[in-house]
Amino acid sequence: MKDFKTARVPESNTKWMRLRVKLLASFFVTLLLAAFGRAVFLQVFERDKLRGLAQDQYVRQIEIPARRGDIFDRRGTPFAQSVEVDSIWVDPSMLPDVKQAARALAKALKLDTEDVLGRLTRGRRFAWVKRQVTPREVEAVKALGLPGFGFTKEPKRFYPQKELGAHVVGVVGLDGHGLEGLELAFENELSGQNSRLSGFRDAKGRKLLVSGAPDTLERQGASVTLTLDRHLQYVAEKALTRAVAEAQAVAGMVLVMDPATGEILAMANEPRFNPNVPQREARSSMRNRAALDTFEPGSTMKAFVVASALEQKVIKPDDTFFCENGSWRVGRHTIHDTHEYGWLTPQRVLQVSSNICSAKIAQLLGRERLVKSFRDFGFGERTGLALPGEGKGSIPFPKAEVSLATQSFGQGMSATAVQMIAAWSALAHGGVLMRPYLVSRVVDPDGVVLLENRPTEVRRIVSPQTARQVVSMLESVVVKGGTAPKAAMEDYRVAGKTGTAQKVDPVAGGYSDKRLASFVGMLPAENPRVVILVVVDEPKTDVYGGNVAAPAFKEIATAAMAHLAVPPSREVPLPSTALPVAVAQPPAAKEVPEGPVVEEVVTENVEPGSVRVPDVMGQAGREAVTKLLSAALEPQLSGSGRVVAQTPAAGSLVEKGARVTLELATRQ
Repeated sequence: MKDFKTARVPESNTKWMRLRVKLLASFFVTLLLAAFGRAVFLQVFERDKLRGLAQDQYVRQIEIPARRGDIFDRRGTPFAQSVEVDSIWVDPSMLPDVKQAARALAKALKLDTEDVLGRLTRGRRFAWVKRQVTPREVEAVKALGLPGFGFTKEPKRFYPQKELGAHVVGVVGLDGHGLEGLELAFENELSGQNSRLSGFRDAKGRKLLVSGAPDTLERQGASVTLTLDRHLQYVAEKALTRAVAEAQAVAGMVLVMDPATGEILAMANEPRFNPNVPQREARSSMRNRAALDTFEPGSTMKAFVVASALEQKVIKPDDTFFCENGSWRVGRHTIHDTHEYGWLTPQRVLQVSSNICSAKIAQLLGRERLVKSFRDFGFGERTGLALPGEGKGSIPFPKAEVSLATQSFGQGMSATAVQMIAAWSALAHGGVLMRPYLVSRVVDPDGVVLLENRPTEVRRIVSPQTARQVVSMLESVVVKGGTAPKAAMEDYRVAGKTGTAQKVDPVAGGYSDKRLASFVGMLPAENPRVVILVVVDEPKTDVYGGNVAAPAFKEIATAAMAHLAVPPSREVPLPSTALPVAVAQPPAAKEVPEGPVVEEVVTENVEPGSVRVPDVMGQAGREAVTKLLSAALEPQLSGSGRVVAQTPAAGSLVEKGARVTLELATRQ
């Protein structure tokens, strides 16, 4: 019998099976080739990109801030140093309750709760809690036992002398960059170069160094050595603070300079501030007025007028000038003296500080030569101090006769305190102007000198003979009969000059009733070692420089002579015997009135038939009408109550009988 099973031909499904196997094999081969191709693409073409992405996850470039360079006084006493302190940060995602943590942190660190909560809310994985904290604050945060906190070291600026010299040294911000003073001026030199190191980041995001911290010297800024003397700076600030307080003034400044070198030995400002806690101080108190602010110096400029006139030979030491008995008309204005003087020599002009005779000497000198002499003494140009924003001052050309007169006694022009002391140092140094400077050396950590200042002669202004003559004349200022006997010293000959300048009213224009009292002097007069300038701004108890500023000068000068070991003057002759006396003696001077009341130096003459509108602002209607009628003016009222506006404005020059409109209102 035939076996059909063995005799049957294999069906075609075998062929389809092979086909399926081939297709499946092809699919896997294609998939393998695609995977291989993808691997080749990632490993060859995308290698750098993927490596960067991986490194971004666990490798970090850690920036190590440089240690800021130190600032020293001339004897090596530190004024500014940097110390390593802790700063606290946190990973907010690890805090179980952000609000509760914010309250706890604010209480421990004495911060505002809302401020802390805002920082923790904004930061996902990192937020600063407080930077540059004390060890006690670190322990307080650790005691909270909260997770996610970290502590890192940061350099913090520390000022061991506190307020001493703060206006010169300046201050830095939380980021370690200078904001004021020399900290700002020498930012690049002091800050140094920050270091960048490779490190890993662990699972909690903490940064780990792999090569250790760099050498401190490699990341330290340069050190700056000043010309300031810590002892003289302390004495100057102490004396200035006392002078400002006793005069009930708003501010003051003191400068002490070595006239032979131009080195500034002390630069004090009042009010003072503590740079260790700058956030507690008003921004205005940080301003270095002595270097940055300009002001009208007043009668201290008379010494330069006399010196220039003697140098140009337009006057001689024994010439005499008529001082018009205290009142002299120049055009529409009248120049006043505080005393009624007749004939005076140049020495007596300086001794009693006559505005009128100083103006007459300026007339002989002439406009061009007066302006040139002021500029030769360094006014109207920056002295080149390292401090940013140094004032320049201005010497406008005196086109009008009254401008020539007022500039001769330091009004209608402006200068800085540094310009003033540099010019006076030129007289003390035999007529040679030296460039003033505050920074003596800047040295990097390797000992390389980056900057070194040396005494630099700017120009010769007057001859040594003229300088000696003027200094001898200025000695008479501090004796009986001069304007500053309170500056006289028993063991040393002193030469100096007072100044009482009217201050400009920037709102109303013209001069206000506020004054700037000053005294500048040098000692020993026969061979000056220091020049000292004291300026008191807006004194209220007394406005004369001889009474307000001269005592502070004497206090500083006494300490300076002892500190610099200057031997006493062996001879203290009466200055009046050194120069010829006046041909005609001046009449007996009237006593200067007690208190701060001072007559205006310059007044405008009112033409006949004209009158100035009185100030009736704030007065009741009846009082205002009476005052206007007394001034021969016709009042016209609108409203009721007190005067809130008047036309023409107070002080306007109008004809007699003119109408003045007053607007009255009842204040709510």
